[in-house]
Amino acid sequence: MRWWKLLGLAAFVGVAATGVAVARAERRRRAFTPDEVRERLHARLAEAERGSRSS
Repeated sequence: MRWWKLLGLAAFVGVAATGVAVARAERRRRAFTPDEVRERLHARLAEAERGSRSS
């Protein structure tokens, strides 16, 4: 019966760690202003277009 408790505790820790990772990513994503997001997307598009031309 003891291993069930350990398994439950491990599952709880895993869920908590996943929640922390998701919250951190969400905070990082929301830290950008809409103008910054637009600039980054344009830069990524330009880089992708350069990469496809050289192939």
